[in-house]
Amino acid sequence: MAKKAILVVSFGTSVNATREKTIDRIEADIQKAMPDRAFYRAWTSGMIIRKIEKRDDVHINTVEEAMKQMLLDGITDVIVQPTHVIRGIEYDQLKEAVLERRSQFEQVRIGTPLLTTSEDTDEVLQAVMAEIGTIEKEEAVVFMGHGTPHDSNSVYTELDQRLKELGYSQVFMGTVEAEPSLDTLLEKIQTLHVKRVILAPFMVVAGDHAINDMSGDEDDSWKSTFEKAGYEVECILKGLGEYPAVRQIYVKHALEA
Repeated sequence: MAKKAILVVSFGTSVNATREKTIDRIEADIQKAMPDRAFYRAWTSGMIIRKIEKRDDVHINTVEEAMKQMLLDGITDVIVQPTHVIRGIEYDQLKEAVLERRSQFEQVRIGTPLLTTSEDTDEVLQAVMAEIGTIEKEEAVVFMGHGTPHDSNSVYTELDQRLKELGYSQVFMGTVEAEPSLDTLLEKIQTLHVKRVILAPFMVVAGDHAINDMSGDEDDSWKSTFEKAGYEVECILKGLGEYPAVRQIYVKHALEA
């Protein structure tokens, strides 16, 4: 008989409070949907793994380590489900790590990231906009995505366009590490003549980027930049993993795999 497992792979976070509300809950929902499979966890950020190990004396496996452990445990049938948002660099690397050991298992299948189909995109945008609620005439909403030098970064521009198509003319999608950049967002919002900006992360966890780069008090944070431009700013520190509808997309992708 095949010995089955589900391996949930995340980028990771060093902020335990947000991990509990996001990654842990995604993992729990997937486990609940697949009770016949042993559960394993891996993270793709070596920097965060090392930080957690040094600070908390807790080791979290890399994908390679998790694959080795499953072999030792006699697992023969593996589903790997990433919690990554897009098919970026991290997703490519996890696929590479999994495929290196694929031949050592009877069956290995890899699920897709959060934003894979147009249906996924609309479900995620509807979930986050339901949280934002009614947008007043003098308000703009700005989401902070991560951004990547990978070709897949075009997803963020497509998300911005899709928001407009759904009727959200005062809602914008930006990234902290690529385009659309903060400068681009400022230019767009200045054409609207709004007085208030609501900032929210468009990342699985509301971790370091959301706490420091988005809502921090440093001069170059998004919050400070908008305040210096004359806007009243509100920050919503809620990662995508906190939305039940978003977690169910990950469950759906794991079941499809």
